[in-house]
Amino acid sequence: MIRRRIIQLAAFGIFVGTMSMTRAEEPVPRPAISAEAAAAIAHMGETLSAKGLSFTVKTIRVYLDESGQPLHIFHTMQFVARRPDRLAVHVAGDDGSHDLFYDGKSTSIFVRDSNEYAAVAAPGDIPSALNDVLDKLKISLPLVGFFYDSPDQLFLRDTLAGWQVGTAKIDGVECRHLFFSQRAGVNVELWVEQNDGAIPRRLIVTYTLLAGQPNFIAEFANWNSESRAADSEFVFQPPADAKRIELVPARAPGQIGSEQ
Repeated sequence: MIRRRIIQLAAFGIFVGTMSMTRAEEPVPRPAISAEAAAAIAHMGETLSAKGLSFTVKTIRVYLDESGQPLHIFHTMQFVARRPDRLAVHVAGDDGSHDLFYDGKSTSIFVRDSNEYAAVAAPGDIPSALNDVLDKLKISLPLVGFFYDSPDQLFLRDTLAGWQVGTAKIDGVECRHLFFSQRAGVNVELWVEQNDGAIPRRLIVTYTLLAGQPNFIAEFANWNSESRAADSEFVFQPPADAKRIELVPARAPGQIGSEQ
């Protein structure tokens, strides 16, 4: 079923290197969010706010099975957006393949393996459509914050502290390595290109308060901030033999009825 099979993922994550420190050394006090980290996130927000945007990402999510053993699940995702009201997401991973389409009027989610789909009326824009469909389907879709208004402010909303750790090359491109401590025990490491575009290249989120400290890792590629996707890319045409799943509206508080 769609509720069980569709993209059950979290946010993001990264590998943290250890640093040696002699006994005579004292930790250097850091500002809540350093100027260089804030500037990098602001530049990233400008890039993510482009009218046309597309990229691919490979993700790894670490989770615990019923016995408490840490396991990994892999996905490859392709995002294509045209603000304010077009979005397509294609996902292939260890737990199956899924597609999401938003054409400015409705949002459709198609599970290719089971040949099932659901559609929800969603006029408005990308943020309102995503809020509506993700709530109705009770699913999570990672990285959708990239397509909200002011993604830089959204990223920093729950951040308690942040600074630049250093620099590193990813696929030959010099990147800033940033670290952010967020509320609820969430640590985020982010690598962005060391230029005014500040394109994200790598992201790792670690949930330090959860058992086993699970994390989410994302590696980005194929960025295009001048995407000119045609309308047809955002319109879902279900296969003739696909089964449509009708969504059951949530009951109002106090309403009596049987479980569906």
